[in-house]
Amino acid sequence: MKVIGLIGGMSWESSVLYYQILNRKTQEILGGSHSSDCLMYSVDFGEIAMLQHQGDWESLEKKMIAAAQRLERGGADIILICTNTMHKMAEAIEQNTNIPLLHIVDSTAEAIQKKSYTKLGMLATKFSMEEDFLKNRYKTKYGIETMVPEAEQRNEVHRIIYEELVQGIIKESSRQYYLKIIDDLVKNGAEAIILGCTEIELLIKPEDVSVDLFATAKLHAEKAVDWALS
Repeated sequence: MKVIGLIGGMSWESSVLYYQILNRKTQEILGGSHSSDCLMYSVDFGEIAMLQHQGDWESLEKKMIAAAQRLERGGADIILICTNTMHKMAEAIEQNTNIPLLHIVDSTAEAIQKKSYTKLGMLATKFSMEEDFLKNRYKTKYGIETMVPEAEQRNEVHRIIYEELVQGIIKESSRQYYLKIIDDLVKNGAEAIILGCTEIELLIKPEDVSVDLFATAKLHAEKAVDWALS
């Protein structure tokens, strides 16, 4: 079994989800009391979130590279960034480490292509919804178009992530707000929905909607297990 290296803590709520998925998937495949061989370097998300909102991506890039290099020195065979937003630094990490990085878009797009969808709605942080580092990869590498909510809805989706979900606060009112946005996206032509922020998987479940959901954290972690056991 290869060693999976995780850059976590962004937030730790979703990092817990990654750890659960890695171990459950490993046990499902190998049986018995088997679990995942993994390392996690968990950052202080308070500092990360502050730098994100200040737009200091240069400092964030340095932190992500340092975290990845620590995992490499610790014996990791592959790196996972346990968040969509910080894949803005994916290329920089790849350029400054000697082990592969499993990109969250690649594992998600693989699952989407199996369903033959080409136009999906995406809920995520404002950084991921309004910048192109995820959307361009979906489009140029896989031919998948991503739709995002209108500006007012993007602001509220972002607020709920940072003021509620990363702190483990789950509100029914927020779930209903997200479901309304999903309904709007579907009415506007989305064939399915990408949960493009790992914390959203704590709030929205497949049984809540009538279309397919692509849960990026789950797909990312399960793909890592397949890789580790290959």
